[in-house]
Amino acid sequence: MKIFEYPESEVLKEILQRPTQNFEEISLKVKPVLDAVKHEGDQALRRFALEFDNILLDNFKVDDFEINNAENQISPELKSAIDQAFQNIHKFHAGQVSEPEIIETLPGVQCWRKSVGIEKVGIYIPGGTAPLFSTVLMLAIPAAIAGCKQIVLCSPSNHPAIYYAAKIAGVTDIFRIGGAQAIAAMAFGTEQVPQVYKIFGPGNQYVTAAKQMVNQYGIAIDMPAGPSEVAVLADHRANPEFIASDLLSQAEHGADSQVILVADDKNIIEKSIDAVYRQLEDLPRKELAAKSLENSKGILVKDLIEAIEILNQYAPEHLILSTENPDKILDKIVNAGSVFIGDYTPESCGDYASGTNHTLPTNGFAKAYSGVSVDSFVKKITFQRISREGLEQLGPVVETMAEAESLIAHKNAVSIRLAADSQ
Repeated sequence: MKIFEYPESEVLKEILQRPTQNFEEISLKVKPVLDAVKHEGDQALRRFALEFDNILLDNFKVDDFEINNAENQISPELKSAIDQAFQNIHKFHAGQVSEPEIIETLPGVQCWRKSVGIEKVGIYIPGGTAPLFSTVLMLAIPAAIAGCKQIVLCSPSNHPAIYYAAKIAGVTDIFRIGGAQAIAAMAFGTEQVPQVYKIFGPGNQYVTAAKQMVNQYGIAIDMPAGPSEVAVLADHRANPEFIASDLLSQAEHGADSQVILVADDKNIIEKSIDAVYRQLEDLPRKELAAKSLENSKGILVKDLIEAIEILNQYAPEHLILSTENPDKILDKIVNAGSVFIGDYTPESCGDYASGTNHTLPTNGFAKAYSGVSVDSFVKKITFQRISREGLEQLGPVVETMAEAESLIAHKNAVSIRLAADSQ
């Protein structure tokens, strides 16, 4: 990690750059995969499973016996932890559901909005070096609460914790398919895999590119995604060991992850970085984390006001406030995926079990996007009902506006009714 002291605005923009990937080059490799699955279906999936994952599969769907037996394949401690996480995540997301409220804009003119679950949604869980069963909970729980009728999960991993989490969270179908081809299968549908209307979940650069590309075919996706990231805001009294552990918790995700420390005290930055490299030596994934640290920075600022300006410009996926009075600056945080307040709120709690969702906007998209919630799995449909008396009040307004726009048929739709009412 390199330290930057009081950077000027021109330099700061360069400092805050994320690690970049050549999307055009990646897309050229992904497009043939999408096209093959779209036109050849399961035959292409079998070919790619052998080519990319070195497995020969005929039936991709995971059967009920394997799913039901999964809980017997994990330790009682892990099962209990998953169950507790399920309860917390479900409780937090269930609180996001609200009943439609009828608004009477004029006497006799009633309008309301109702949330309707997206009928078919897809969840992608990568294989890689870690079985992300926590992401199954984070995506399937709000989908079930939203009322999605079919929740399809694709993953190259057959880890029993993934299957157990899927079972308790409400997943309806599980397919052992990975990579860009899994995204294509859910986007276009195959003989075995049903087509879905919206796709969620993390993945490598090829999965991310596939999601963005199928979006062009009218398949919705959760959000633009990039490598995981965390920013820590610290002052003079922050604990360097705590800070280091938070920075490493994101750095270990992968070589392209990024961690940022912003502080108004150089001593804290130096001590925290020392602690980072000391703690790094004890991590099983230290090689990945070490590569991530090459893209990571410590930024020394004059005061916390400047620090907040920088962090709002960076718009981190995760933001940890390790300051003396964090509540005083909460209202000034306007660009962040999820905020962790105080010394005893590690980001990893949000990743697993506090209740909030860990599927969050990265790569600066927190300036315009929210993290996944129940709202991500619903459509908002508006309704209205107008009585005869209501149309008598509202109709002349519509007639005047329609005529001014030269849309006379619009005007007539009101005028004919008003004339009929007067007869």
